[in-house]
Amino acid sequence: MYIPRICQCGLPTVLRTSWTATNPGRRFHYCPKIGQDSCGFNGFYDPPMCPRSVQIIPGLLRNINHVQEVATNNERRATMFKNLLLLSWLVFGVYFMLN
Repeated sequence: MYIPRICQCGLPTVLRTSWTATNPGRRFHYCPKIGQDSCGFNGFYDPPMCPRSVQIIPGLLRNINHVQEVATNNERRATMFKNLLLLSWLVFGVYFMLN
C-alpha cells in the first residue's frame, strides 16, 4: 500500500514513474507543486533495479513505442483509403446520373 511522504513544503508527495534510461519504470516521490513554487523534493519509492533490467527495459519500451507508431500510421492510412473510396463512389454516382 502506498503511503505518501511529506515534502519540504509540508504537502503529501505525488508518486510518479521515471522513464529515464538509468531508472526505467522506477517510481519516485515528487513535490506536488509545479514550477518555481516546488521545493524540489524527490526520493525513490522503489529500490534500484538490477543492471540487467536497466539494460532490457529501454529496448522493450522502444519496441512498444515503434509498434504503437506503426499501428497509428496504419489507422490513418485506413481512414484515408476509406475516405477516397467514398469519394470515388460519389464521383462515379454523379457521373452515371448525368449520363
